[in-house]
Amino acid sequence: MRKKPVETIMGLVVLTIAVLFLAFAYRVSDLQVVKGYKLSAEFMKVGGLSIGSDVRINGIKVGTVTAQHLNNEDYTVNVEFSISSDTKLPKDSVVAIVGDGLMGDKFVKIEPGKSTEYLQDGDSFKKTKDFKTLEDMVGEIIFMITDNGDKK
Repeated sequence: MRKKPVETIMGLVVLTIAVLFLAFAYRVSDLQVVKGYKLSAEFMKVGGLSIGSDVRINGIKVGTVTAQHLNNEDYTVNVEFSISSDTKLPKDSVVAIVGDGLMGDKFVKIEPGKSTEYLQDGDSFKKTKDFKTLEDMVGEIIFMITDNGDKK
């Protein structure tokens, strides 16, 4: 069985188009790690946050989670992320771990503060909010409903 040169050329064309499509999909899908300066924050609960998760301000991706480390002394989690170098964050900004809907992925949400001083490479956020599970929120609602002010 002899192969015709046209079949080989068509195969190469199909493979080239497939590679170009994958490269385009990767660039458009926003999966790249954001390059910039490094920041960190400590949390008691991270609730399934993973390396590569987004860091967002008002829903816009400005960074990527790059590492997580468990502190063996107090069992807090140190989360490190890379923030785009063109994004300047006030020192009094608040960082929280939230979910993208009921079943969505977890991401780091930054609520910018009002300070005139900005975080620098290697700094750590001072104000954090831990991840709240659905059970935590339901428990708070039940406690608010059943606590009618009666104290014995």
